[in-house]
Amino acid sequence: MWVLTNRLFSCRKSITLCKLSPFSSVSAALQINSFTEQEPLSVWDNSDSIQHFVELNAFSVVEEILHGVRKEPNLALSFFRQLKDRGFQYDVNNYLDIVIILCDSGQYGILRSLFFDLIRSKEDHPSFEISFLFEALSERYEDKGNGDKSNPLVCTLDVLVKVYVSLGMFDEASDALFQIRRCGILPHVKSCNYLMNCLVECGKLDMAVSIYQQLKRLGLSPNVYTYAILIKAFCKKGDLLKALDLFLEMDEAGITPDAYTHSTLIDGLCLHGLSEKGYEWLKEQRGKGIPIDIFGYNAVIRGFCSETRLHEAEDVLHDMGRHGVLPDVYSYSSLIHGYCKDRNLPNALALHDEMVVKGIKTNCFTVSSILNCFCRMDMAAEAVDTFQKFKDSGIFLDEVAYNVVIDAFCKMGKVEAAVELLDEMKSRRLVPDTINYTTLIYGYCLLGRLDDAKSVFKEMLEMGPEPDIITYNVLVDGLSRGGFAQQAVRLLPYMEDKGFKANDITHNIILKGLCKEGRVKEAEAFLEGLEEKCTDAYSAMVKGYCEAKCTRDAYGLFVRLSTHGTLVSKKACSKLFNSLCAEEDLESAFVVFEKTLDLGKGLSLIVYSKLIAAFCRSGNMSHLTKAQHMFDKLVQHGLTPDVITYTTMMNGYCKANCLQKAYGLFLDMMERGIRPDVFTFTVLIDGHQKVNLRRGEGKTLDILSLCSDMAEMKVKPDIVFYTVLIDGRFKVDDVDGALKLFGDMMDIGLTPDTTTYRALVSSFYIRECGEDCEGQESAVCAVNAAVTLSGLVTLSCSSFSTCVLRGMQNARLTVRKGGSSDIDTGTLYRELYGKLSCEFLNFNNAMMLVSLALYVYASFENTMVDVQSHLPPECYMSAMFGNNLLL
Repeated sequence: MWVLTNRLFSCRKSITLCKLSPFSSVSAALQINSFTEQEPLSVWDNSDSIQHFVELNAFSVVEEILHGVRKEPNLALSFFRQLKDRGFQYDVNNYLDIVIILCDSGQYGILRSLFFDLIRSKEDHPSFEISFLFEALSERYEDKGNGDKSNPLVCTLDVLVKVYVSLGMFDEASDALFQIRRCGILPHVKSCNYLMNCLVECGKLDMAVSIYQQLKRLGLSPNVYTYAILIKAFCKKGDLLKALDLFLEMDEAGITPDAYTHSTLIDGLCLHGLSEKGYEWLKEQRGKGIPIDIFGYNAVIRGFCSETRLHEAEDVLHDMGRHGVLPDVYSYSSLIHGYCKDRNLPNALALHDEMVVKGIKTNCFTVSSILNCFCRMDMAAEAVDTFQKFKDSGIFLDEVAYNVVIDAFCKMGKVEAAVELLDEMKSRRLVPDTINYTTLIYGYCLLGRLDDAKSVFKEMLEMGPEPDIITYNVLVDGLSRGGFAQQAVRLLPYMEDKGFKANDITHNIILKGLCKEGRVKEAEAFLEGLEEKCTDAYSAMVKGYCEAKCTRDAYGLFVRLSTHGTLVSKKACSKLFNSLCAEEDLESAFVVFEKTLDLGKGLSLIVYSKLIAAFCRSGNMSHLTKAQHMFDKLVQHGLTPDVITYTTMMNGYCKANCLQKAYGLFLDMMERGIRPDVFTFTVLIDGHQKVNLRRGEGKTLDILSLCSDMAEMKVKPDIVFYTVLIDGRFKVDDVDGALKLFGDMMDIGLTPDTTTYRALVSSFYIRECGEDCEGQESAVCAVNAAVTLSGLVTLSCSSFSTCVLRGMQNARLTVRKGGSSDIDTGTLYRELYGKLSCEFLNFNNAMMLVSLALYVYASFENTMVDVQSHLPPECYMSAMFGNNLLL
């Protein structure tokens, strides 16, 4: 088609007559714009009038050209953009023409691009307002109906709203949406829905509700999606009652909620910890014949997982399958992630296998959860192997999955393998981010390879990505751990130059590092120099003092802070408790305990248990009273003592001969439903035996009662339990009872250990030798005790050696007390050998035992040469070897 304009003739020779085809119109129009930029010809007296006249005609020519190519939108847009690139500034009518062309041809994506350019280049057109465009559109299409999507005005408005939203210009989007009514046109409800939904997703909930209210005031009818979006908004606000009220409003408006609407409410309930209510709503609607889609089921699964109710979540997974809703990867991944978070790796892997068997392809999020779980459970090697299997199967693995395995390699000390994995990421066109590089720096720091860590850090500075505050903290920590805390301090100004101000974590690392190096004074000066001294900094100083073995300084700082109402962190308190208890400064530990409670801070069950154990160990009745006070406070603060804490308290009372209080705790424990274990019964029985022995009583009534309770509760005895009973029977001279217990222990498959044999041997030794036996006689009597014992129970060579050692040690103790040390080792050797060779036909065994006994005894008395002269070389060597084994 040829386009010809007669208007150009009036410009005489200023503008050459142009014939423009659809394919040459662009170049022709460009000539028009260039004419407008030339100086006017001399035949015109008024140059300003000429220029103005030419420009007016230029706009008209553009309008006619666009009209001529209105059926060819791509060509029209090409012409429009090229002319604009040459500097031509369009008027409202020109924009109106191109907008109509794009709307009529359904080129909404191009129209979006056009509005993007127009909004971004607002500075270039300060006099042009988009509202002018809509006024022109309303004049041209005033006969079209309100909200009619075929109306280019409504269509253009819809596109403009989406452009504003994509640019984050929500106020402008709202203004455009509702100011159009001044043109006599109402927006389409879908445009309102789009804006409302985007506002909800961005957290602008009140503004979304305001849009809904304006929509109602304009007389627009909300549809089911409008209500679903509004329900989502109220659910996010936590106003669940208003969300439920909307269902009544929908019913009054004759709108039936669809599956998405119900799922939106279910999701809202689950987000606020009401997963049980959400599941009940789902089942209620399902019972009414309303189909609930997979989104609703997945919301319930996610909700139960976030509440760590994993078994209920798995029940929902199987329930949806029974009702014809097939689970997808998101159904499984939520539950797998839940099990991984709970460190239940077997269930996570079983679910993953089930998902794959059903033909559901896994994703990188699920894989990352599994790999991370391996690492959290200190199974770094398994994480690496699993990663390789997933990679070999062709599953796409993202930067997160790679980073988990890079971290695993670093924890395994295989930093070179981590570097290779980083290079592999690059080869797969995955761009390593700050986290990947920071993990690598951490790995080098763990190995103490600080130069390599610095090299990676330097690479980040030169090549990117930019390090963040975590990267700096990791490097500071590495320097501090490596004994270079002063270098870490010098890194702080460099951080600030790069725009990263050291935070509390940075300060804490440096304080701890300085104290660890023994630079306590420097740490104190560093703390004093901080502009803001927060609780974390003081906590770090307390921990640092403890690391530097300056427990009294830590205690002093704690007391000063607590006096002013400031309490250090729980970890710092725990560290201080441990240090004070290790140094047996229990009185100070009790002061820390009291001040902590006075400031309204609770302690963990672990801290309570450690403190109670320390106070019970001392055997001091005053300390035991304080241990009981701590125990009572533990209960008052809503904590439930576990079996270890109860047993510790019982043991303390038993040592102090307070059996009634110990047994009272046992009954209290039973009332609370805490099941005693074998250690609990062992402590009580041992306490009863020792008290009965001190009183000269051989009563077994209480002990038998405890044994009966133990059997009734099906608590299995162990070696320690039997050893305590055997020792108790021997001490009341009940040899038959002791040997019967020994036989019972063997019958149930328990193998006696050294302690058990020592109890047997010691008892027979005393029977054989008496308490006053000493010197050479002691050693001989020990063998006699072993021989006697061997006739009653089966003893191994090691048991005999234990007997002989007992005799030798007793002889040594006697010498230390001032007894005679003149022992004829030759005579002793022959006598011991004669005794043992009668019991052990194997010459080597007998020789081994005698050599061992003599060697150990002589080593105590520094007479090695004398003993060696009485032993053949092979016997002496066996003695050396046996001594190393036994001792």
